[in-house]
Amino acid sequence: MSFVLHFHPLSSFCQKVLIALYENGAPFERHIVDLGDAESGGAFRKLWPIGKMPVLRDEDRDRTVPESSIIIEYLDLFHPGADRLIPADPALALAARLSDRLFDLHVQLPMQKIVGDRLRPAGKTDPQGVADAKTALASAYAFLEADLEAKAWAAGEVFTIADCAAAPALFFADKVVPFRDSHRALARYFARLTERPSVVRTFAEAEPYLKLFPG
Repeated sequence: MSFVLHFHPLSSFCQKVLIALYENGAPFERHIVDLGDAESGGAFRKLWPIGKMPVLRDEDRDRTVPESSIIIEYLDLFHPGADRLIPADPALALAARLSDRLFDLHVQLPMQKIVGDRLRPAGKTDPQGVADAKTALASAYAFLEADLEAKAWAAGEVFTIADCAAAPALFFADKVVPFRDSHRALARYFARLTERPSVVRTFAEAEPYLKLFPG
């Protein structure tokens, strides 16, 4: 098997790539990484010294591919599925990439700041940082509410890399700063995401680990 995905099922960025792999249909081997375990974490850092998941290893091409967006781009280039996650049309591709970055930078990162603060020991929390992250999420929700009003998917009428990013970002963000009662268009979009087979499968695989989420 050519592809080996080094990941953890609870990681939102790893879930983004899992959704893409299920959409793509590429066979791959799973390698769950436990960064808290010296042996597992040490082996992973030998593969990717930055130590951030996910990482895709393409054994056939002897390539190590980090970063969720780059992994999805790599799949579209070297193992395209029936439906491309990066549209062939340059303008649509640009829209998909922009939306992907919006979900990663303006939903995922503020959400992770809030979650990370809950894991800090007593006396080491960052209340101002959490308040800023909540403000950032509120701004992102307001933008997405208007942007998604007339769209089927994040970048338009087809499912793309942006939707792979959106599903886990919104799933966890809703747990720390709920949006479904206050942002109807965003809630409708999220409901469509959660019915997508690739997303259903990814979330089901994460279910046993949700007890570790400090939400």
